[in-house]
Amino acid sequence: MTATRPAAVTSGPAATTTAVEWLTPEDPRLSWDGINGLARRDDRWIPLRLPLGRVATTLSGNFARLAELPVGARFGFRTDAVELTLELDAEPGSAPLDVVVDGVVAHRWHPVPGRHRLTLPLPSGTGAGTGTGTDADTGGPAEVEVWLPHLSRTWLGRLSVRGHRVLEPVERTGPRWVAYGSSLTHAMFPHGPSESWVSLVAVRHGWRLRNLGFAGEAYLDPLVARIIRDTPAELITLEIGTNAYIRNVFTARSWGSAVCGFVETIRDGHPDTPIAVIAALPSVEREKVVNAAGLTLEGIRELTGEAVRVLQQLGDRRLHLVDGRDVLPIADADRVYADGLHPTPDGEHDLADRAAPILKGIPLG
Repeated sequence: MTATRPAAVTSGPAATTTAVEWLTPEDPRLSWDGINGLARRDDRWIPLRLPLGRVATTLSGNFARLAELPVGARFGFRTDAVELTLELDAEPGSAPLDVVVDGVVAHRWHPVPGRHRLTLPLPSGTGAGTGTGTDADTGGPAEVEVWLPHLSRTWLGRLSVRGHRVLEPVERTGPRWVAYGSSLTHAMFPHGPSESWVSLVAVRHGWRLRNLGFAGEAYLDPLVARIIRDTPAELITLEIGTNAYIRNVFTARSWGSAVCGFVETIRDGHPDTPIAVIAALPSVEREKVVNAAGLTLEGIRELTGEAVRVLQQLGDRRLHLVDGRDVLPIADADRVYADGLHPTPDGEHDLADRAAPILKGIPLG
């Protein structure tokens, strides 16, 4: 998914196409993944990762803002069209929109705030036909997937495809993966939303990703535990510990208990689903430094492991502990991270390469 085809892009109010059929984001020919649903405002729709009705129970304006970011949200379809047009409203942010055709990034568009009509040619040579209907048209339907910017809200309008004979939803049958975590799961600096480590692992294994990463807000909120409890899944991962350490929100007394409560709430809806707790990916400058709550990152990791072992001893046979240092050895952290904590764009690929076999080794049956 790392190769990107150069292509001309037309953006702005004056952009037009010859498309004759316009679709809304709710059209059944579009297959949405990674979302709870779509909310409509006039002629625009916003994809939501979780239901917003009870977000106020976190008592966090920042969490409420993050809840509306389309992290991991994407829609797909199969078509032999030669052109895709998107209407969207972009808000300030620093993440692009990815259009992936047959597994290859065909377009990576960096939005600027405002209302846009974005017209993108669909590449030939990956299944997309000419749409002429003649014997010379040797292309077949391609799988097109649009990954939305993950660091800012994106309001979608209509979309169209031009020159198509085939337009149908993509059938997804792989295991459903809910990935909860901090900015390390949310992803800060990937090349694009389709190239965060969780996105890469999901594509590699054919898993249907629901990314519940909340940058700076992975505080084991009961709201999130209940949402995961009620979300169908064949695998659940909980990347936890980093925010608890940095924000000084838990002590040695409260952290382990909170981990147990979070997992047990999820268990109420997933009695047999494997849950992997990823205990604090390393950060060299934080490993042994005591925070205001009296904990080191190393200590948070140890307490997380202790909580998991307690639940295992109480009979939870589908609960797994993944030491963050197994995903990323401390000796490699400075090379992988851009700022001592968040992976570089290429570091996201390094994490995916390390995490993919570890998670694949967890039995889903």
